[in-house]
Amino acid sequence: MTPDDVRPTRRQYPHVERQDVVEELHGLRVPDPYRRLEDAEDPSTLRWSAEQESLYAAERAAWPGLERWKAEVAALDAVDRARSPKVRGDRVFWLRQDAGQEHPVLVVAEAGTAGTGRGEGAEGVGGAARVLLDPAVLDPSGRTVLDAWEPSVEGDLLACQVSSNGTEDSLLQVIDVATGKVVDGPVDRVRKSSIGWLPGGEAFYYVRHLDPRLNPGEERYHRRVCLHRVGTAPETDAVVFGEGRDRTQFYSVSVTADGRWLGVTATLGTGRGTDLYLADLSAGPLDRPSLLPVQEGRPAATRLHAVPGTGPRDLVWLRTDRDAARGRVVACRPAELHRGPDAWREVIPERPDAVLTHLVVVSGPELEHPLGLAAWTRDTVAEVTVHDLVAGRQVATVPLPGTGAVGDFTAGPPGSHEAWFAYTDFVTPTRVLRFDARTCRVTRWEGNAPDARAAPAAGGAVTRQVAFPSRDGTTVRMFVLSPTGSPDVPRPALLTGYGGFGRTMSPRYRAQVLAWVRAGGVFAWAGLRGGGEEGEAWHRAGSREHKQNTFDDFAAAADRLVTEGWTAPGRLAIMGGSNGGLLVGAALTQHPEKYAAVVCMAPLLDMVRYELSGLGPSWTPEYGSARDPELLPALLGYSPYHRVTPGTAYPAVLLAAADGDTRTDPLHARKMCAALQHASAGPGPVLLRVEQGVGHADRAASRAVALQAECLAFLAQHVGLPAPRATHR
Repeated sequence: MTPDDVRPTRRQYPHVERQDVVEELHGLRVPDPYRRLEDAEDPSTLRWSAEQESLYAAERAAWPGLERWKAEVAALDAVDRARSPKVRGDRVFWLRQDAGQEHPVLVVAEAGTAGTGRGEGAEGVGGAARVLLDPAVLDPSGRTVLDAWEPSVEGDLLACQVSSNGTEDSLLQVIDVATGKVVDGPVDRVRKSSIGWLPGGEAFYYVRHLDPRLNPGEERYHRRVCLHRVGTAPETDAVVFGEGRDRTQFYSVSVTADGRWLGVTATLGTGRGTDLYLADLSAGPLDRPSLLPVQEGRPAATRLHAVPGTGPRDLVWLRTDRDAARGRVVACRPAELHRGPDAWREVIPERPDAVLTHLVVVSGPELEHPLGLAAWTRDTVAEVTVHDLVAGRQVATVPLPGTGAVGDFTAGPPGSHEAWFAYTDFVTPTRVLRFDARTCRVTRWEGNAPDARAAPAAGGAVTRQVAFPSRDGTTVRMFVLSPTGSPDVPRPALLTGYGGFGRTMSPRYRAQVLAWVRAGGVFAWAGLRGGGEEGEAWHRAGSREHKQNTFDDFAAAADRLVTEGWTAPGRLAIMGGSNGGLLVGAALTQHPEKYAAVVCMAPLLDMVRYELSGLGPSWTPEYGSARDPELLPALLGYSPYHRVTPGTAYPAVLLAAADGDTRTDPLHARKMCAALQHASAGPGPVLLRVEQGVGHADRAASRAVALQAECLAFLAQHVGLPAPRATHR
């Protein structure tokens, strides 16, 4: 099918009443004709939603090649995956997902001499791995996921957090690693909390939300750091931090393996700044630690890195963008941290050409000084360097397998010379690499089963990075994947981006991307302002009152794909999720003529009322608040729901949401769907896909494949991309 085969017709959509709801805010009239659709349980909403579901099912049944798209995405996604290991005591723990498994499983194995400082840690696994926790066993329906986990210092206990139906409202339990039996919990009102175990496994620090019975509707927003003693009722847990603080803050906790130092980080929802505190747990009671400020009230992100055995006069390290927008590392003695930058000594300087993204400290007895394994992105591509954290000099550059991204850094146990991190790129599934600080070399770490399934052949996709000016002249970069690596002929193109929360759009393996390119299309990935591609200044240039810069960058990326000949008018589609859903919502309402089709997933679209649902209150530092008279005009100016204009020829739109999403409420997709179906003079369709029993993030592999394939099939028919002919292996 070609774009010319899509004939304009005036479609009949499910009816919903447009109400005369107008709110006056700071002197501005704000219409909201579909406010009733905010209530998912309203009878009219339930009827309308059921009719939308039937409409979507009927449309989907007519999409050409849907099953071939599904088969191709499934084949490219059918690879064995593993995450970086954690070594605790004589055990190694890691997540593993073999091809065909719906969810990752947590496995454990004996670590040989790990933890003694003499052996090979996770590289020298001494026994067969066994499954410790399998979400499919907990819930055969596939709706339960493992949100977070942390072994105790000795490796004999495991704190794990699971949630169901996509809510991410976790229950925390403690498991005996030897027997697999639950020995503590559940503790409710946790949400992917960090865990700071104390030696001996008798207690840990964690983050918990307030009791909704005492604070109706506020449990996701008010957080506290608590001390839990294993075997006691969580109602007796002592609150050690968080009383009286800003409700938009997220907390994380860490404890050194020797139990000496407790670190607490308080971060605004966007990472625009962190407050950092440190307590010497040897100096007072565990339930009343004296948390002293390392940094407070500064628009800078700072993270603490300490190793066991550190005394008040030894060194700890801070990774910070304070006075260094692209990041640096400084050393300081704990006893002097309260003095701030006056007591800092720079050991890894800021680079003008790269952004510091990760740091892990390795300090084995065979090393003269602790080494820092530092990860950077330069023009969005990862680099890894090694530094002497005492002498303050770079000692090595770590070779990587290709042009890609790194993450998931973990350090070995106390006294170890090992660290691990993950590598991926557009054509390489994630692989775990083991770093040996003695040689500064990396080797591949095999964390899958002995008969691990290899990655599919990576042919048929060539990556180029291009740079172009945005509307105001700012240089923006974009990865373009195509069958040949050059704009030899205009092809159906799919453009995506994110541009928010300081998140970097690095090269990563995605079956959906490869499926599109191997079918003959072009896939483009733009690094927009609001992200972290060029550091914190780049992030701020695309947030709050500057958010329009993100949308201008995206429009410039679309124009560049056309002017350079990668694609042609009428053959360009766009797709985005979460903050990227806001991005494509803004794109389709600001420039509907540029795009043939749009997939908008898990979006924020009503930017006047976004902070009244989901995790919206935590995101006001990123977007601003409609309660602020200075920021309301900017929010209203780009809010996609409010920019929908009757009589406009909007492109074909698929809005995808999930009923369990507790971050971005499906109300955004419902209201936008109704507004577009009422207003559009284009051929359509405007469709709504609401998935049941899942949420914003993790879902069963088969459900992820189905969503991705349906999105591709929807877009492909509107830009003239034929479905894949056969599955590639």
